[in-house]
Amino acid sequence: MNTLTAELNALHHPVVSRDRWIAERLKLLAREKELTRLGDEIASARRALPWVRIDKDYVFDTLQGPRRLAELFDGRRQLLVQHFMFAPGWEQGCKSCSYMADHNDGANPHLAQRDVTLLVVSRAPLADIERFRQRMGWRFNWVSSHGSDFNRDFGVGFSADEIARGEVPYNYTVQPFPHVEAPGISVFYQDEAGAVFHTYSRFGRGVEVMMGAYPLIDLTPKGRNEDALSYPMEWVRHHDRYEPATMPATGSCCQSHD
Repeated sequence: MNTLTAELNALHHPVVSRDRWIAERLKLLAREKELTRLGDEIASARRALPWVRIDKDYVFDTLQGPRRLAELFDGRRQLLVQHFMFAPGWEQGCKSCSYMADHNDGANPHLAQRDVTLLVVSRAPLADIERFRQRMGWRFNWVSSHGSDFNRDFGVGFSADEIARGEVPYNYTVQPFPHVEAPGISVFYQDEAGAVFHTYSRFGRGVEVMMGAYPLIDLTPKGRNEDALSYPMEWVRHHDRYEPATMPATGSCCQSHD
């Protein structure tokens, strides 16, 4: 049995003719198009949500000194915030949030063309944030909300008492949660007068929208391959902490022959 046949058997997948494959692919394409159209409808409904005016004076520590929320738009109307799990006293930022953040620098030039400023916010002191950002080689803007209510007000910061009681207000419900920090994405808009509005937030698996590697993995035969893990993202590491990926043994056209 050759290596390819062994791998196909391991995946328990039938091998069919090209014509049969095309027929099955067309069935799936119809469902994919339904999903695309549904996604467009939901995006339209998202844009139609009412807004909440931000009246609280949030001040953040930045490399340019203290700045208010309205000053972080950098001349654009829309601000997209990644709530990055990195609490005071932590040695490093959350590995799953880091997986999200690994996509930010590539997206930033394109977001700017659509009037969007991307900002990462954590509660850790700015010096700890900057140390970790330099280690990871990231260039995006990352500010500290240390000492403010920003994380709690936008659903990603919790008290020890809430965690002990199993009554954590996360993702628009009250549920058990193991950490004082949680991941999230929030969106804000600034009008011509400088007023700032909260337009949208999402949490839980909703943050996968920032994990561009996941939809690519979803295209592959093995998919995310996370069912046997103790939790879905157990495999994720900081990108500088992965072991070298092992390559499967395969035959080579360059093998020497006697």
